[in-house]
Amino acid sequence: MKKILTLVFVSAIGGIFTLGAYKLFLEPEQNVVVTPNNTSPAFLPTNNVSRLYNIEDATNFVTAAENTVNAVVHVKNVSISSGQTTFEDLFFGRRSQRAQLGTGSGVIINTDGYIITNNHVIKNAHELSVTLNNNKTYEAELIGADPKTDIALLKIDADEDLPFVTFGDSDQAKIGEWVLAVGNPFNLTSTVTAGIISAKSRDLTGGQSFIQTDAAVNPGNSGGALVNTNGELVGINTAISSQTGSYVGYSFAVPSNIARKVVEDIMEYGNVQNGILGIKGGTLNSRFSEELGINDTEGIYVDSVVEDSGADIAGLKKGDIIKEIDDIKISKFSDLTGHISAKRPNDIVSLTISRNGILETISVTLFKNETYTLPLVGEIKNAKPKDLKRFKVSNGVKIMSLDNKYAEYWNNNGVDAGNIITAINDVKVNSVDDVQNILKNQSPSEHLRIELINSNGEKERYNFR
Repeated sequence: MKKILTLVFVSAIGGIFTLGAYKLFLEPEQNVVVTPNNTSPAFLPTNNVSRLYNIEDATNFVTAAENTVNAVVHVKNVSISSGQTTFEDLFFGRRSQRAQLGTGSGVIINTDGYIITNNHVIKNAHELSVTLNNNKTYEAELIGADPKTDIALLKIDADEDLPFVTFGDSDQAKIGEWVLAVGNPFNLTSTVTAGIISAKSRDLTGGQSFIQTDAAVNPGNSGGALVNTNGELVGINTAISSQTGSYVGYSFAVPSNIARKVVEDIMEYGNVQNGILGIKGGTLNSRFSEELGINDTEGIYVDSVVEDSGADIAGLKKGDIIKEIDDIKISKFSDLTGHISAKRPNDIVSLTISRNGILETISVTLFKNETYTLPLVGEIKNAKPKDLKRFKVSNGVKIMSLDNKYAEYWNNNGVDAGNIITAINDVKVNSVDDVQNILKNQSPSEHLRIELINSNGEKERYNFR
């Protein structure tokens, strides 16, 4: 037993000497790092988060929503449509009529009860009613509408001053800016959704300019308000991009500057006053520029200038490239048409153009549109006295260009650009407005009849079935 204890003691002493020798002679030297007391910790206590993220500076939609929901209304449109014909209808000689209900939204724009909505919301209306956010319902009167911009103006007679939304400047709205869409989707009243402006000057219909946003908009939102965080109206919600009929990511609104101009025209003139620049052309890109043999890939290339238009008088020429209008950069044609849509005849716009690589600024007075595309013929315009004198007639409109589809037919009959149309449907015409009114009042079963003076000075009559 004594021998065993001695062996254990000797082994322990040997281990101590071995470890000490290793520590003293063999283990690498390690430097000790002392952390100063004022070093910030690697974590952030929750009560310090506000120092990095100021919650008070975050976007707040509450005020904008409160200022808007009471000025956005629910619009109901009762239209009469022909239903499916039944056996009884055939037997008794009746035509089945059905009442059809459509709904949408509208925006009150003053205390007197004027309301903006979409034309497609009130189209073919037999009865119109408006329900406010306080559940009061009023009959609505259609003051006027413009199918081209899809804007309509309604009026209700309320027994009190109404809340309204003030117009903002849609030209100043920025891509990435927060906006709210307020309306009545799926008949759910006073619904507010938020998003950002995704793009501007979107062309969906061949000339119309829209604001694109990712704020959720669904059927029933049409005619509702798109407002900025100040609660100012920057657009009228109009359409969605969808394969299902419901919202899938993008929606589109008529810019407030265009909507405002349309309703002001309706209130003052009874119709929309459209000013035109007087050019034809296209948006430049790499392919188009290569075809033209130019280096510029941004702007509107002027392919032709309408005779006697504001652009013609101001000196615009074929080959000019429009770079800016009123200091707004022009990247595509809808940038140009969108800005001009908010203008009237006799308004003056400032154009920055590139001519032979040199930038110039010119002022152009917008003219009233005096051109019209006549079905089966082509583009026509008001005739000047010298045009009428040339063909020895006292009235008529001038053919500017023939429709490519029917040009061969007309040429074979001695008709060409410059000839004079003197009557439509046996009614003498003196202007493009006369032609439009005649066609507007033409019954669907009526044939189109055209009287004109051909290139040989001969009067011809054509009857199109």
